Amino acid sequence: MPHEPSSMRPHAAAGAALPRIAVCGIHIESSTFTPYVSTAADFDVRRGDAVLERHPFLAAGSPLREAAAWHGVLHAGALPGGPLDRADFEAWCAEILEGLAALVAGSDGEPPLDALWFDIHGAMSVRGMDDAEGALITAIREVIGEDVLVGTSMDLHGNVSPALFAGCDQLTCYRTAPHVDVAETRERAVRSLLDALAAAPHGLPAPKPHRALVHVPILLPGEMTSTRVEPAASLYARIPELAAREGVTDVSYWIGFAWADESRCQAAVVAFGDDREAVDATALELATAIWEARHDFVFVAPTGTFEECLDTAIASPARPFWISDSGDNPGAGGADDTTGCLAALASRPEIRTGEVTALLVSIVDPATAGRAAELGVGRRGDVVVGGRIDARDPGPVPLRIEVEALDDSPATGVAAVLRVLAPAGGESPSEPRPTGLRLVVTSRRAQFSTEAMFARLGLTMTGADVVVVKMGYLEPDQHAAAADWMMALTPGGVDQDLVRLGHRRITRPMLPFDAEIPAPSAADVLR
Repeated sequence: MPHEPSSMRPHAAAGAALPRIAVCGIHIESSTFTPYVSTAADFDVRRGDAVLERHPFLAAGSPLREAAAWHGVLHAGALPGGPLDRADFEAWCAEILEGLAALVAGSDGEPPLDALWFDIHGAMSVRGMDDAEGALITAIREVIGEDVLVGTSMDLHGNVSPALFAGCDQLTCYRTAPHVDVAETRERAVRSLLDALAAAPHGLPAPKPHRALVHVPILLPGEMTSTRVEPAASLYARIPELAAREGVTDVSYWIGFAWADESRCQAAVVAFGDDREAVDATALELATAIWEARHDFVFVAPTGTFEECLDTAIASPARPFWISDSGDNPGAGGADDTTGCLAALASRPEIRTGEVTALLVSIVDPATAGRAAELGVGRRGDVVVGGRIDARDPGPVPLRIEVEALDDSPATGVAAVLRVLAPAGGESPSEPRPTGLRLVVTSRRAQFSTEAMFARLGLTMTGADVVVVKMGYLEPDQHAAAADWMMALTPGGVDQDLVRLGHRRITRPMLPFDAEIPAPSAADVLR
């Protein structure tokens, strides 16, 4: 059972006013190499108590909710995508700053704002900006002042820029990839704030911790740094022991975000606590361990071109055999509509005859999803699928299809299961016949990572011989369903071949763009 934060006890016992904590943030992971532009329409935007209701540990009546006076300002969160539209970003920033200014001003007899939980991802890009989160926290500091304690929780695929580090007193991030500790990380950030506030002398601001940041110039995709495999497994396994040291409160290791071309994109270690020497030494120790493992990172699964992966899948006795279309993974910011894998599946003889069944999940295509809804379940028609956002070769694919299932949900919009018929669009046999290929199209960018999402469309994760997903590493439900799997190194906005993408603005030297990088030293510790 989670420990009771010390901050809950003094306030309850002494009857003192509860600390006032604001919550705000904009949460998205943005590839600058995808043609997709993220807008407000992609986001779930919450205000007031709805901001708190995102988190079960802050549910009404919960111990942590009762430990402070919480003020939800604004939180906007979205599936990873392209850079955020500048006007939408600025509108949300203005609303956040206005809301915080009102809290700081307060009303007669209202105590000052004590803390802020900055709930972000850490890899947001905004069109025309280089460090959006750093700019936002800098603007926030101008409103709330330096006395307010600021804590942030982040994805380990975020970036810690000097500006973000300067604006936050406590920084922590996930310790697992795939991320099974999201709620745990956010709760850890909240508990750290409450504990620090409880330690403050009555009527005085909470003391600021000592902090240390060490950048390590390594930029790797999450698929080479999964905590399922070495060396990331052992590096992250060290963190609980490091964070338990005398004088250290928390230690975190950010992989960084590989698919943005910004100077802040690189690995980072942050430690904070009440003993400067211990904090500095701990951050440098973990950064050195990462540097020592710099050449040991490998992909989490066997890889190849899509054609090589498909050859292996068809020949394998393992069923289902899963293949990740990693270059167009919407969970990292891919457009979700490249069609190279679809064209290859549709032309494969074993799939065309139905000897091998295949399922491609999913391609975002509002026009095709809408056409399927017009046709209705059991009806047939011709469609042109994909390539409307990221039109790289082969572009839109014409298909003759039969609609097998329809659904409509906030996560996917209109979604349809399409059975591909042979011959494909353009020919008109009297009796088009079903192939072994099924395709899911959606009207919103989506990622079918859970068994429940498949079930909404009457599908299972194990019902086809070959399952192709627009993913990088497999999420837990997918990993459990796959008898075997490979990751296809496909082109797209989140191409695993980083050198092929053409970064221009990152810090150099940087692995894997350069053969070697210097070892971290005490001179690299930023406080």
